[in-house]
Amino acid sequence: MHGPYRVDPLDPRAPSAEAWAAMDEAARARVLASLPSEVPAHLFMPEGDPHSRTKADTQDVLRRYFGGIGRRVYISGDLNVYYPEERVFAPDVIAVLDVETHPRMSWVVSRERRGLDFVLEIHHGGERAKDFVRNVERYARLRIPEYFVFDLGRGELQAYRLRDDAARYTRVPPQGGRFLSEVLGVDFFFADGALRVAPRAGAALLDAPSLVTELEARVDDALARATAEREARDDALAQATAEREAREAEREAREAAESELARLRARLAELEGKDPH
Repeated sequence: MHGPYRVDPLDPRAPSAEAWAAMDEAARARVLASLPSEVPAHLFMPEGDPHSRTKADTQDVLRRYFGGIGRRVYISGDLNVYYPEERVFAPDVIAVLDVETHPRMSWVVSRERRGLDFVLEIHHGGERAKDFVRNVERYARLRIPEYFVFDLGRGELQAYRLRDDAARYTRVPPQGGRFLSEVLGVDFFFADGALRVAPRAGAALLDAPSLVTELEARVDDALARATAEREARDDALAQATAEREAREAEREAREAAESELARLRARLAELEGKDPH
């Protein structure tokens, strides 16, 4: 590498994997600081409230779902993603499995040491070919395991998955109108005019209100089980304590009776003028 790596503000890109490996920590920190966190103007195309709500609701539902099952999955969107030497992009929804979920200003693959696991784009205007053609090719080339794209205006959902070492995506067919994400373990489908999410193993809908209700029910069940277990332990402890106290009382009564019997024998012996033994 000749001289320090410089980020082009008109076409910001992360350095190659080789250049990154050759940098010391200070140089890497300078590169990270120079990579913009603002979504480039050519990527940020406002598409109205339906697009914004769908994007925000999907992120919220996925965060709540994975939080409820206790799995660390980083969910975000409109976040600059930097693959080595690639043009920056900012999908509507991204997911990365089993990583820290703290807030980030961008996702830099070289820093995180891994790429994205799942991408969802929501189309509601603008150039259709970007989401349904070019992204299908690009995300496969970047080895993103799954790419889902939803046309909000048409209510049309398409899903793509990488198989083994294939260079191109395989189209995922729907099952009963649902598209399974093997990466996330949930189904995506269109219902009641909106994009919906449901667990793989069940039919229950995961929208924000129902998910909150479901999680509250899980908490109530867990609290009820904990209360029952505590009460059972308390009952067992009380029974053990009662049995111990009963044995102690029996021992004391027996000792008292034996002591009284010995005293009476001694008194009887005195009266009879005999040796009490």
